[in-house]
Amino acid sequence: MQRMYSKKIYILLFLLPALILFCGVLIAPIGASVYFSLFDWNGLGAKTFVGLNNYKELFTSGAIGFWKALLNSLLLAALSVFLQLPLALALALVLGKKIKGERVFLSVYFMPVLISTVVIGQLWLKIYNPDYGILNIFLRAVGLESMAKIWLGTKETALGSVFVPVLWQYVGYHMLLLYAGVKSVPTELREAAMLDGASDAQVNRYIVLPYIKPIIRISVIFAVTGSLKSFDLIYVLTNGGPMHATEVPSTLMINMLFLRNRYGMGSTIAVMLIVLCFGFALLISAIFREEK
Repeated sequence: MQRMYSKKIYILLFLLPALILFCGVLIAPIGASVYFSLFDWNGLGAKTFVGLNNYKELFTSGAIGFWKALLNSLLLAALSVFLQLPLALALALVLGKKIKGERVFLSVYFMPVLISTVVIGQLWLKIYNPDYGILNIFLRAVGLESMAKIWLGTKETALGSVFVPVLWQYVGYHMLLLYAGVKSVPTELREAAMLDGASDAQVNRYIVLPYIKPIIRISVIFAVTGSLKSFDLIYVLTNGGPMHATEVPSTLMINMLFLRNRYGMGSTIAVMLIVLCFGFALLISAIFREEK
């Protein structure tokens, strides 16, 4: 008994640094956000306790625009799941067949994930530039000058224009996750199916996809939660404009915190983002749950 107790003490001592770091980096900031969300505070003066009034205002006040920002994030999440992930899965299935130059393609497709988001934002700002941007130059060169637009400055096109680089940047990330799953499928399962006369499409459908279902679940969770908390690339490209057309909860939160000096409301948005990400993660896990 004494020996077992001493082992538990050693385990606790080894886990303590990671536990302290986890609480300091994750748990403490979440607790602070919940605390500040209950106050009306400008970040400098005295705090005024308002209870749940910030949450009530967030959901009922049209001036804040939370519902519009949330709708934009949900639209991005839908595009991530139904456009980005199928493309990443298709690339993973093709590369998983040991094609020539497999490693080169992996590196090329994963490269946008490694590049700084600010650099990618500046790159796409140049692409979308109405005067010298390559997109408008191409449209004019092929006789489609009427389609050339101020892509990031027009309310009708800004949201779609922002979503394109966001989706493009992380295709390689999901592709690498799914590729690792595809490569983990036992060779004997593939060979047995091929001997039974299964085509490549049937092998992928009935063997590969069911086998990598846990990886697909993780990719869907990452895609949805990443879309809900998307910020940096949208901030660089439009900062939520024009006329809040590309506003998402994260840019709205920054606007509340640093431009309107409403730290209580900004903390409320942060808490709602945490709740939404956690809730969608649980929902997706429930959808992918299998009977034992």
